[in-house]
Amino acid sequence: MPRLQEVGERLAEEWTSARRGAQNGSPDGSPQPHELRASDADRERIAQVLQDAHADGRLMLDELEERLTIVYSARTLGELAHVTADLLPAEEQPLNLDGRPVSAIFKKEQRGGRWVVPAELTVTAMFGTTKLDLRDAILQNRRIIINATLVFGGLEIHVPEGLEVIRVTKDKTARLTKQPTEPGAPVVEVRTTNFAGEVKVKEPPRRKRRR
Repeated sequence: MPRLQEVGERLAEEWTSARRGAQNGSPDGSPQPHELRASDADRERIAQVLQDAHADGRLMLDELEERLTIVYSARTLGELAHVTADLLPAEEQPLNLDGRPVSAIFKKEQRGGRWVVPAELTVTAMFGTTKLDLRDAILQNRRIIINATLVFGGLEIHVPEGLEVIRVTKDKTARLTKQPTEPGAPVVEVRTTNFAGEVKVKEPPRRKRRR
């Protein structure tokens, strides 16, 4: 099994490398993830990590004050992301600007939390499952394109309210979200290259109407 996983990962890397040229830069001139403007909520999220680090002794008071000054004067996500880099492992960072392809070869791989979804993202699942949680994510564009290669694998997408997901194959386009969205709502377009693979979308519970 480890040998098969090794071969699969190499094939996936070759595949994504061939397509990566289309993802480098933003052809429509939209800002890169690190250039996006930070919100007050993003600043508070980073500040909380710093406060926790000070409370358990990882940051001295002067270091805390210095980093909080950076946080509250930061304008972009890129300025915020590096502030906690030495405090938490990559998978626990409060802000994720990693726009690299997501690959699951004989395993389950996921990306979630507060992360920036690039305008175009490559996903590969070979005998594994990739999970993309968009409920707390920042979309780089109003229309996100996911190029998914599924070889006896699956793609699972968790979405917030108001986000539409469509699947585009060679011969048809299908809407995967069941709840209605407003005109002009953001759209995730999943383009699939499939070998017995599936795409699942998890939506929030439908709100009950008031009588």
